[in-house]
Amino acid sequence: MLVAAAVCPCPPLLVPEVAAGAAPELDAARAACTDALGVLAAARPDLLLVVGPAEQSGRGPHPEGTRGSFRGFGVDLDVRLGAGRDEKAERELPTSLAVAAWLLERTGWSHPPVEGLGVGEPLAADRCVAVGRETAGRAERVALLVMGDASACRTLKAPGYLDERAAGFDEAAGRALGTADVAALKALDAELAYELKVSGRAPWQVLAGAAEGAGLAGTLLYEDAPYGVGYVVAAWS
Repeated sequence: MLVAAAVCPCPPLLVPEVAAGAAPELDAARAACTDALGVLAAARPDLLLVVGPAEQSGRGPHPEGTRGSFRGFGVDLDVRLGAGRDEKAERELPTSLAVAAWLLERTGWSHPPVEGLGVGEPLAADRCVAVGRETAGRAERVALLVMGDASACRTLKAPGYLDERAAGFDEAAGRALGTADVAALKALDAELAYELKVSGRAPWQVLAGAAEGAGLAGTLLYEDAPYGVGYVVAAWS
C-alpha cells in the first residue's frame, strides 16, 4: 500500500556541479526536494520505488545499486541508486533516476530497499495507472519518489519555445499534485503533454494508480518555471 510520495523535478541542473554558475537559481527547488524526501523517510516504507521518465534504453526496472553518471553533461560525477552495489547491472540509470539518486545521496537516505523504474513518454494513461496499482501492492508500506518536469514551453527562451497552453497545463498539474487529486492526474491530456514537452505526465499517472484508495493528502512545496520549464515539488502522506 502506498504510504507516502514525493514529487520532484528532474533537470540535471538540479545538481549544482552540472549547473555550475547558475546553481543558486535552483536553491529553493533543492530545498523543497529535501523537505519532500523527509516526508518519505518519516513514513518508514518497506520499499521505495523511484519512478522517472526515460528514453527507450532506460525504460523498465533498475535494481538497487545501479549506477548513474553526469559525465554526459561534462561533470565527473557518479551516483548509485540506494545503498547497494549492483555490479552486474548492464546499463546506467536514465538521467531522471540519476538525479533522484543524487537527491537520495544528498539527503543521506538509508532506508532499504530502493528500486528504480524508467517509464516512457508514450505509455498510455491506463497503462501508467495499472503499473501504479501493481507497484502499490509490492509491499505493506510502499513509498514513491516521482521524478518529472511540467511543460518546457513557458517562455520564448524555453527549450520548446513559448506555447500559450503551457501555463494552464502546468497550473492544473501543479494543483493536482499539490492536493493529491488522483482523478485529476489520471485525466491529464497525454497528447497535449507531449506537445508541451512535459516529461512528468507518465510518472505522475503511475503515482495516481498507486495512490488509489490510499487516502493521502498533498502539500505543494515548490512551483516555478525557471528557464521556461515548469518544476513542481510536492509531498503526499
